[in-house]
Amino acid sequence: MKYLSLKKINIYGFTIITLILFIFTVNAEEKETSIYQQLNMFGEVYERVRREYVEEVSDKELIEAAIEGMLQSLDPHSSFMNSESFKDMQVQTKGEFGGLGIEVTMEDGFVKVVSPIDDTPAFEAGVQAGDFIIEIDGVSVYGMTLGEAVDKMRGLINTEITIKISRGDAEPFDIKIIRDKIKVQSVKARREGNAAYLRITSFNEKTESGLLKKMKELKEEIGKDITGVILDLRNNPGGLLNQAVAVSDAFLNRGEIVSTRGRKKRGQQKFNAISGDISDGLPVVILINGGSASASEIVAGALQDHKRAIIMGTTSFGKGSVQTIIPVQKNSAMRLTTARYYTPSGKSIQAKGIVPDIIVKQAKIEELEPFSNRKESDLKGHLENPTEGNANLEKIKKESSNTEVENKKIDYQLNRAIDLLEGISLYKKNNA
Repeated sequence: MKYLSLKKINIYGFTIITLILFIFTVNAEEKETSIYQQLNMFGEVYERVRREYVEEVSDKELIEAAIEGMLQSLDPHSSFMNSESFKDMQVQTKGEFGGLGIEVTMEDGFVKVVSPIDDTPAFEAGVQAGDFIIEIDGVSVYGMTLGEAVDKMRGLINTEITIKISRGDAEPFDIKIIRDKIKVQSVKARREGNAAYLRITSFNEKTESGLLKKMKELKEEIGKDITGVILDLRNNPGGLLNQAVAVSDAFLNRGEIVSTRGRKKRGQQKFNAISGDISDGLPVVILINGGSASASEIVAGALQDHKRAIIMGTTSFGKGSVQTIIPVQKNSAMRLTTARYYTPSGKSIQAKGIVPDIIVKQAKIEELEPFSNRKESDLKGHLENPTEGNANLEKIKKESSNTEVENKKIDYQLNRAIDLLEGISLYKKNNA
C-alpha cells in the first residue's frame, strides 16, 4: 500500500510539473506571438506612410524618426544621434563646438534650458537656466523632437537666430542671438580676497587638468594667507562622469564618491577616492543653483556627504540618471539611460536635486540712506584717539560716503561664500 501511495504521489508530481512547464511554454509562445504582432503592425504603418503620405519621405527619415520616437518615449535624456549629431557630440566633449552655448532638454513639449554656458552668445544675450524656448525663428517648437529643435538652432557662424522665451509668469519675449563657434574653457580661476575661486562651467575632457593647474597657480599667488576654496558649479549642466569623479577625488582622501545602479550588473559601478587633497584640507564652499545638473550634482553630493564642503546656493536641477552612448552601425549612436547614480550616503537625487546646507538666493544689494552721517569725530572739541589721533579721519569719512556699491553688479551668493570662508579662518585664528 505504501508503495502504491508513493507511486501515485510521483505520478501526481510529474503531472503538476508537466502542467507548469506547459503553462510556461504557452505563455512564452503567446509573448513571442504578441511581439511579432506588434512588429507586423509597425511594418504595416511604415509601409502605409511610405506609399500614401501626402509628400514623399525617405526610408532613412522614417526609420530614424521611429527610433527617435521610441527612445524619447522612455525619458527626456534618451535619444537617437544620426551621423551629424553623433559627430557634434564627440566634438562637444572635447571642449570646442559650434552653436549658441546652451544645454537643453525637453519638457512638456518645449525646449527647456538646463543652463547657458559662460561667455557664449546665449549667455551674453541673457538666456537663463529654466527658460523655455517656445519658438525658433517664428516656428513653434511644440511637436518637434529635441534633435529637430537643436538642429534648427544650429547654423553657420555669424548668422542670426531669434528665439522666443517663456520665463516664469512674464509675457513671452524674443531674444536675438548671433551664432558663434563655442570654445569652452571648462575651468576658470581667480583670487577673491584670500580665497581661491574656481569656476567649472562644464565637465569635458579638459576639466581635471584645468582644475589642477588653476589650483596650483592660486596657491602660489595667495600663499600662506589662503582661507579656503570656492568651487562654483552654478549653471553647470554636467558632462563626463569620469571628470566628475576626478574633481570630487581632488578634494577627498578616501571614501566612496558615487555609485551607479542599473537593471544589469554591468550598470552597477562604485567609484572611490584615492589619497591626495589639492587644497591641503582647507575649507571648501560649493556654490550650486537650479542650473547645476548631473556631473555637478555628483561633485556636490559627494563632498556634502563626506562633510568635506559646505554647499551654498539653491537646490540643484535633479538629474540623477546616467546615459550611455551606444554606437549603432557605423556613424550613428543612441544615448540611452542605463542607470541611476547615488551619493555616498545612498541617496538618489533624481527629480529632487541637492539641497544646500545654507540656502542663499541670488539678490540685489542696495545701500540704504543712513539715519545720520554724523559721527563722534564730527563733533566740535571731540577727544582724539590716543593711539591713532586723527590720521584716519579722512579715510573714515570717505568710506562712509562711498556709494559705489549701487553701481556695481554684485554676485550676492559669491560674496556670502567669501564671508563664510573669512569667518571660518578668523574663528580658527582666534582659537589657535
